[in-house]
Amino acid sequence: MTPSTHSYAILGAGRQGTAAAFDLVTFGGAGSVTLADADVAAAEKAASRVNELAGRDVADSTAVDASDESALRAFLEPADAAVSAVPYGLNLGVTRAAIAAGTHVCDLGGNTAIVRQQLDLDDAASAAGVCVVPDCGEAPGLATNLVAYAISLVDGATDVVLYDGGLPQRPVPPWSYELTFSVDGLTNEYDGATTWVREGRPVEVDCLDPAEYELVDLGEPYGTLEAFPGNTSSTMPWTLGLRSLRSMILRYPGHAAQFRAFRDLGLFEREPVDVRGVPVAPRDLYHALLDPRVRAPEGVRDVVLARVIVTAPGAEAVVGLEVLPDDHGFNAMERSTGGHAAIVARMMAGGRVRPGATPVELAVDPAEMVAEGRRRGFRITEEVRPRA
Repeated sequence: MTPSTHSYAILGAGRQGTAAAFDLVTFGGAGSVTLADADVAAAEKAASRVNELAGRDVADSTAVDASDESALRAFLEPADAAVSAVPYGLNLGVTRAAIAAGTHVCDLGGNTAIVRQQLDLDDAASAAGVCVVPDCGEAPGLATNLVAYAISLVDGATDVVLYDGGLPQRPVPPWSYELTFSVDGLTNEYDGATTWVREGRPVEVDCLDPAEYELVDLGEPYGTLEAFPGNTSSTMPWTLGLRSLRSMILRYPGHAAQFRAFRDLGLFEREPVDVRGVPVAPRDLYHALLDPRVRAPEGVRDVVLARVIVTAPGAEAVVGLEVLPDDHGFNAMERSTGGHAAIVARMMAGGRVRPGATPVELAVDPAEMVAEGRRRGFRITEEVRPRA
């Protein structure tokens, strides 16, 4: 692809940030990409990898403290658009800095309460001519746009079910799971309550609720998976005007019971407890023990799967997603998470997103997102069939 004149900033040079930078260079024809991290060595390593894979010196690196809004503003000002791949707790400050810098920004989200605070900055972003699109990535993010796409395939959609998950292609007991993103992000998916829609109204549903558990047959080669509530619905309950909405996480059977036991034991709690006179936050201990046991190794053969079922009077639409690792060393979760954020960043830089703070399901043309996914080799299927 012929390089463009657009410049991009990436906050966070971990797996997803590096994947976003590579996507912007490879599919977006970025003129330049600067990766920033509190650990400058990580940023340098990521930029070097992108340049080597791209075959041109297009990526640079720097050190930035993402909690310092004045430093963020200075870093963001030269860029046309930015991707925030830092922990979700920093994203409100990143959004304020981006608005002050006049730079479009999207992020990997992960916490709906913070996302709604970001969306409250719509007037300020509009006045500054800045696009803000929180909660990009895989789910919420790409899967959210697939919901919007499936809705567009029928007239008068009323009910939606989203099944989505990232899985190892070959599960190994006892976990049958490999973590390809932040361990805190995984815990956040299972903690507290998520929001669904019932009878046209948003309702809270406990994550991992056994009453909502079901088995889903996805056919070969993945077979029967379990599905349960998790924090992946984001802002859809308030934006899509549905009669019902369920957002379910897919895992190999047995996963939900394991992690529900951890949660019920109190290991998700942040408030320290006394352990022989030493204050210990249960979540910190839990993450320290869990992460090395489920952390995916380099070169993991994972898969991202989604199925969206939309019903309407007289019709049903089913949209499927399968993402596999690529030939450049990026796994499926990196491709779908970093890739989605990169697509949104390029759309913002290209003037295809309105200024203001907009939920991801409303920010972009879902058909254009599907086309971009297919261009990257994502297997996206669709079927519309009649209903009695």
